[in-house]
Amino acid sequence: MRFAHLTRLCLLFAAAFTLTGCLDSNSSEGDDTRSGQIHYLGVSGLSYQTASQSGTTDGSGQFRYYPGETLALKAGNLPIVDGVPAQEYVTFLEFLPETREPLQSPGVDDEALRDHQLIEQQQLGNITLLNVTRFLMALNWTEIIADDKGIDIRSRVISQLNAALNDPGLPNSIDFTVNQADFTAEDSPANRLLAAICFYPEDDVLCSEPPTEDAISSAPPRPENDEDIDPDVDYSEDLESLRNRILQAVRTLDEADNERARNYLRRELDAISREVGRRYFLADHKANHPASDTGIKTVKIRKIGGDPALGQLEAISKRPQDVVVHSWSWQDADVDYFLAGSAGGESELLINFRPTDTYRWVRKQIRVIID
Repeated sequence: MRFAHLTRLCLLFAAAFTLTGCLDSNSSEGDDTRSGQIHYLGVSGLSYQTASQSGTTDGSGQFRYYPGETLALKAGNLPIVDGVPAQEYVTFLEFLPETREPLQSPGVDDEALRDHQLIEQQQLGNITLLNVTRFLMALNWTEIIADDKGIDIRSRVISQLNAALNDPGLPNSIDFTVNQADFTAEDSPANRLLAAICFYPEDDVLCSEPPTEDAISSAPPRPENDEDIDPDVDYSEDLESLRNRILQAVRTLDEADNERARNYLRRELDAISREVGRRYFLADHKANHPASDTGIKTVKIRKIGGDPALGQLEAISKRPQDVVVHSWSWQDADVDYFLAGSAGGESELLINFRPTDTYRWVRKQIRVIID
């Protein structure tokens, strides 16, 4: 069925919008499970559980699942989320129903075309989302996550976290739904658990207990003459310096503030959108037609290595006085247009579509020149 551009009729949805995960080619030989991934650059070291699969996300943040399953994630023994639809890419926005469900209703941009990224950006103020993001970022081995790296939660961090969870003097859970003042307070459960983790090798001096104030005050002062310094003596100045270094090395949520969390989320969301977009192309990126050729022309949408399988499609002409979009078909993955202007005219056609296996919209363009 085709829908005329001039009447601006609403697009129909495809039969069933299913979350299908990654391509069948990602399944191992003899194994019909699929491979999903937490974010584009990954979150490694999380324990995952579906109805049929369990394990730990690898260095790329990957996990195994069957279509239709949901995902539960833990950092060691600490529950993070559950009931998350398992699919090819799982972002933190899809961790929570309140940020996941709006993604199915795209916004409309200045071109009057649907755009999922507008809705993604609106979710970045959700407090629970930010709390979860900040805590997982704080578990990264290094304080700052490099632009080309994912979150790296190492086994040493997990073992210390589990030990802290088993310590009767420390919290054994985190409520990610509390307000940020409570979540980021110095004595909050999240910060107390982080303080119990040393993000350095086990034998690093920064992982030792800091010298006490009593030990510092009772230690002798460092001699003014270097020749009088005894290398076997711990001087008060040295102990105080060591104490400060150890205390400053304690990780807190302040290192992963809201701005860094939002920037990290934007980076991952944009990377996935680009990756999805790279799978599709137009049969032509430019078309030249003589002004006398007023017949219907067609541009086809292609997918690398497979069928486009579109769920929705729309298109516009930037200069309808020269080139008119006649109709489009998501079933056939193509757009029809015709010339309306004279020689020398041209227009850019914007072709916007959503594949069936994602909420994300992909936009391609073709330049049409009238000779």
